[in-house]
Amino acid sequence: MPQATYSKLPEGLRDFARSLRGNQTDAENLLWLLLRNRRLGFKFRRQHPVAGYILDFFCHEAGLCVELDGGEHNAPEAAASDEQRTKKLNTLGITVLRFWDDEVLTNTEVVLEKIYLELVK
Repeated sequence: MPQATYSKLPEGLRDFARSLRGNQTDAENLLWLLLRNRRLGFKFRRQHPVAGYILDFFCHEAGLCVELDGGEHNAPEAAASDEQRTKKLNTLGITVLRFWDDEVLTNTEVVLEKIYLELVK
C-alpha cells in the first residue's frame, strides 16, 4: 500500500471508535471472529479511525477497508455519503469493499472469498 499520511485524530474520535467495538452488530461480530488473529494471513483492525472516518475493518498491509452496511444505507443520502467516503479513502490508496449485514450472515464463505481475493491481489 502506498504510504498514506494520516492526520491527528479529532478529539473524541478514538473514544467513539472504542465504544463502537463494544456495540457491534451480529454481522460485525461474525466477520471479526473470522478476520482476527491473521486468520486470512493478514492483520485486520476493527473500528479503526482513518482520515476522520471509522472503518469497520481495516488491513493496513493490504490497504483494504471492509465495510458492513445495514438497511439504513439504502437511503439516498446514506448512499451518497458512502460514495463520498469511498472516494476519499481511495485517494489515500485504500480499497473499500462493502457488504450488506445480511450477506455476511447468509453467504459468509462468499464474503470471505471476496475479501481474500482482494488481499492477495
